[in-house]
Amino acid sequence: MRPPFRIPPQIMRLLLLLVGIVSSYAIARYFLKPPSFGDFGWYRGAALVELRARPVVFAGKKACEECHSDEGAKLAKYAHKNLSCEACHGPRQAHAQDPDVKAEVVAFSHCLRCHEANPSRPKSHKQIVSRDHYSGSKCIECHVPHAPSEVP
Repeated sequence: MRPPFRIPPQIMRLLLLLVGIVSSYAIARYFLKPPSFGDFGWYRGAALVELRARPVVFAGKKACEECHSDEGAKLAKYAHKNLSCEACHGPRQAHAQDPDVKAEVVAFSHCLRCHEANPSRPKSHKQIVSRDHYSGSKCIECHVPHAPSEVP
């Protein structure tokens, strides 16, 4: 007569380990899940309120062109025409509201964000290897950002 079916001990250990992992996950999820999670599907409902409470830092291209229409008109003719002013100059909400607020100078690294050689960019996008291209500190010594094809 055969003994009744018994689960091998290694399988029993694996099952106990699996039960332990699943129960640990369930307990952690119960205590760590934000209360507003699931209000809008797989999102926290309170995230919208938190994001709305953040201060506005970008003014937008129209706000820049209200005072700097000459630069906007020049920019409209060249390759940078689709860029927002703040893509290069940084957030300018405070400056747009109060022109007396000093706007910092554009750094060399701003140009390199888009123009440093990167194989993932299209070949038509103008790219440089900065250490080979120029050893100076400012791109604007040779290039006019608002009219990139002109030489100063």
